[in-house]
Amino acid sequence: MGSWPRLATRILLAPVHLAAVASASRSFGRNPFLGSDRLNRWGLHARRVAVAQRLAQHRRERLAPALPAADREVFERDGILVKPDFLPPESFARLRAEIAALRAPAREVVQGDAVSRLLPLSPAVLERLPETRALVTSPAWRGLLDYVASTRVGPLLFIQTIYSHAALGEEDPQTVLHSDTFYPSMKCWLYLQDVPAEDGPFVYVPGSHRATPRRLWWERERSLSWRQGDDHSRRGSLRVTPAMIRRLGYGEPVTCAARANTLVIADTYGFHARGPSSRPSTRVALWAQGRRNPFLPWTGFSPTTVRAIGDRQAVLFWKLTDWLAHRGLGRQPWRDVGVVNPMDPPLGQGATSPAMVPGPMPAGKGSATPVAGTPKPAAAVPPGAAPVP
Repeated sequence: MGSWPRLATRILLAPVHLAAVASASRSFGRNPFLGSDRLNRWGLHARRVAVAQRLAQHRRERLAPALPAADREVFERDGILVKPDFLPPESFARLRAEIAALRAPAREVVQGDAVSRLLPLSPAVLERLPETRALVTSPAWRGLLDYVASTRVGPLLFIQTIYSHAALGEEDPQTVLHSDTFYPSMKCWLYLQDVPAEDGPFVYVPGSHRATPRRLWWERERSLSWRQGDDHSRRGSLRVTPAMIRRLGYGEPVTCAARANTLVIADTYGFHARGPSSRPSTRVALWAQGRRNPFLPWTGFSPTTVRAIGDRQAVLFWKLTDWLAHRGLGRQPWRDVGVVNPMDPPLGQGATSPAMVPGPMPAGKGSATPVAGTPKPAAAVPPGAAPVP
């Protein structure tokens, strides 16, 4: 495309890109306003982070009655909750058995040497999973997820399978500590198997969900150097080194090795990663993700609060990205692999021998490293501390 068509396209898209400043849009590379050195030198990105934090706090205050005070205190301190024995043993056994027998449409993506599979929990799938449906529609579940996500719009729900060392590629990029996006958001796992330290459990930096003065300095610096970052950072999921985490005044990363029936839920603005796996492994979890426009002050009032839409949002999103990719207007990294079981070997392009993948879902009585209580609080950043460049 020549210079004139490019210029015309930029002019036509300018109102769209400008409006996206007040949305969840995060990509420095795809939006000339978000990636502007001049605007970010004036503080655009850091201001978006700070405003999104304040609005999320206000929304959580309105959602607080749904969560026990002890859970709120731990979450506000650490940004993560780890809840062993989340379900009664009989309920968990029924939930795991129905998921182990499930066959449903799925998609896979290869990232480095890891393969991720997602089976969306559409209404049709949930009809076949009565115990799972009872859980995800329960007030306790919804109250917890809504509070951490700071919204009632409803999460995306999947059965997630992670296959470590299951593809020919470089190191899994998700094992690098990072923030998902510039605003408070939620991810949640109910582990259906033991996840010992050697199988790459979730890693989180306690307290890093707070946008301290030092963190806002770092956000500003990264918004000015995004062109030198990796592809994930250019798209707004900023990577961070352990040395920088210490410099920012946060605590050491905590590895959430856990037994089956442990629920882990975190604000993924906080720094986190998929722990490195020292061996080929497979882990299965009931997985949820919650995001919304961070600049809306209300907790609901979204099309996804309508159950007919909210329960289908994962499927609808994939259909939309398929449509855009087919017309050259986007990319769809998630490959349709047909109807599968959560424990079937990976089928996506680039996956290696099925012999690397374990067989049936274990019974959860293995030698997983137990969760040693809740994460320790992060080192406090002195109020008004002046960061040293």
